Amino acid sequence: MISKASDVDGYMAELPEERRPVMERLRALYLKMLPGYEETIEYGMPCYKLDGVLQVSIASQKQYISFYGMGFLVEEFREELKGANLGKGCIRFAKPEKIDPGVIERMLEQVRLRPKKAV
Repeated sequence: MISKASDVDGYMAELPEERRPVMERLRALYLKMLPGYEETIEYGMPCYKLDGVLQVSIASQKQYISFYGMGFLVEEFREELKGANLGKGCIRFAKPEKIDPGVIERMLEQVRLRPKKAV
């Protein structure tokens, strides 16, 4: 879904009813694991920035729930991401019930420990 919302609350309100609970849980996890990060809407999806640098984002799309910015962790977490479609910069789950919040939490911890720097 490409949202026209100006903030994450608006994005969440636009979600289909069946996607809202999982996206709210993921949002809460991102906020918990990324203290000090700015939550914004960019590219029509919730994004999390540190010192103005986009680090990670999540999106509810037509066929997937997608995680962006964690591609550098795919090899490290490959075994734990079974059931996901793994791309270079994107991790996609066609079935939200296959998302393991514990795995996402550990990945977000690595994002926090290894932030991207401004170019």
